[in-house]
Amino acid sequence: MKYSKLFGKTLRQPPKDATTVNHRLLTQAGYVEQLMAGVYTYLPLGLRVLTNIARVVREEMNLIDAQEILMPTLHPKANWEITKGWSNIDVLFKLKSRTDKEYALGQSEEEVVTPLVKGRISTYKDLPLCLYQIHWKYRDELRAKSGILRGREFFMKDLYSFHDTQEDFQRFYEIAKKTYLKIFKRLGLTAKVTEASGGGFSEKISYEFIVLTDAGEDTILYCDSCDFCVNVDIAKLKLGDLCASCKKSKLKQAKGSEVGNVFDLGQKYCKDFDITITGRDGEKIHPIMGCYGIGISRIMGVIVEKYNDKNGILWPKEATPYQMHLVGIGLDNKDILSKTHETYRKLQNKNVEILYDDRVDVSPGEKFADADLIGIPVRLVVSKKTGDKIEYKERDKEKTEMLSLEEVVKKVHV
Repeated sequence: MKYSKLFGKTLRQPPKDATTVNHRLLTQAGYVEQLMAGVYTYLPLGLRVLTNIARVVREEMNLIDAQEILMPTLHPKANWEITKGWSNIDVLFKLKSRTDKEYALGQSEEEVVTPLVKGRISTYKDLPLCLYQIHWKYRDELRAKSGILRGREFFMKDLYSFHDTQEDFQRFYEIAKKTYLKIFKRLGLTAKVTEASGGGFSEKISYEFIVLTDAGEDTILYCDSCDFCVNVDIAKLKLGDLCASCKKSKLKQAKGSEVGNVFDLGQKYCKDFDITITGRDGEKIHPIMGCYGIGISRIMGVIVEKYNDKNGILWPKEATPYQMHLVGIGLDNKDILSKTHETYRKLQNKNVEILYDDRVDVSPGEKFADADLIGIPVRLVVSKKTGDKIEYKERDKEKTEMLSLEEVVKKVHV
């Protein structure tokens, strides 16, 4: 992609109303634009990041035999009345049509996926069943803030599993837990698994995946010596108490942002929609459901909160919109212009995703500042000084190298 043609250029000044790092940097670097509080347009760079995060999630979901579907976001009121969500869930967006029929915008999909499954399962042999989607969700947040960390409209992966026994649910939960941690690791994030209340989804204890960040809205207690972690909202422990798990270290307190969760829904929704199957002993039973969410747009914001410096964003390789950022210096010189264009073309032919700053009337300093702000992991420079080589610099390092085109390609495919 040539930067001169890119829709959504960098801004010289950050937005005045930006109170968080992710809102400021994502807007200034040309990834998003706020339409109103909690609602954002994702510009080409931003959409590429969302797509890459979704790709990682999709790859890992498919490896645990979850099947992808796509469900409506416009739901009939009747389904939400069956589960009592219409009157009990305060963040539910409600609409009325010209014919006075009422609808909800999906903030979760239990009210759609459960009747979808009804009639398609009849015996324990049809289970376990795991269905997921990657789609937009809507929640009527009273205080949509923190940039894309808490929106009224957000991009999410939600998975729903059906089981004939509690033991099988626990078996799958452990698989999902390990998969979630793998997803976050691939995206450069370390998440802690915390206990939390089920909120409006379940009366049982749920599990949240929290990434430590000062921009987070959750406060947790955690242990440095083991994996113990708990949300302070339900904790009987306090800062400085001895870890309840390993008994080795005192608990520390930190802010964090939720990037994923899992709920044990029990039999509630299957009872609500009257789903019964034949169990292993021949008796009629209601399946047990689990719900598993990952906030894809929220992860994008968390990555920016975690990976940035005074100059801009530092994208992890799996999330970055492009693998390399090619900067041409002195493009008013025909020889340099020709060499830079040739470098761009050859890298594209080698399946390297590259953003090419082809602007002629911009100073080197401004080009370098934009490259740092945008945050692509590798910057390449072609100029008179580089001769027949290419200057190679990683975004998070000061060191530069002079490499041949073949050496550049080799590095990107490592």
